[in-house]
Amino acid sequence: MATAFAERARRERGLETVELRSGGTDPADEVHEVVVAVMQEVDIDLSNREPSEITQDEIADCDMVVTMGCSADGICPATWRGDARDWSLEDPHGRPLEEVREIREEIRRRVDALLDELEADPSARGGA
Repeated sequence: MATAFAERARRERGLETVELRSGGTDPADEVHEVVVAVMQEVDIDLSNREPSEITQDEIADCDMVVTMGCSADGICPATWRGDARDWSLEDPHGRPLEEVREIREEIRRRVDALLDELEADPSARGGA
């Protein structure tokens, strides 16, 4: 959800210099149906997306890493000196529709706030 919101907001705000990468350390086999459904409610189609793994090599090139509910400590290479943020969000898997909507809205708020921050400080724009 976060990547989809960030992609849309980046496009709408003209933040082409912000590079986005997405992946999990233990990705699911598919995007959960309830996530596809709640994102469709806000005109974002995730039906053709597939979860992917992100590697430490990919993270090493990033200026910022945002995790959804786990610390970046075990994810980022030991020599990495970027900005790590853990949003401590609930996993939507197995949650009722209304709870997933709440998670979606929290993600949207956080993505918007992060992009506001990047807009205010152009030097912070890099691989995000």
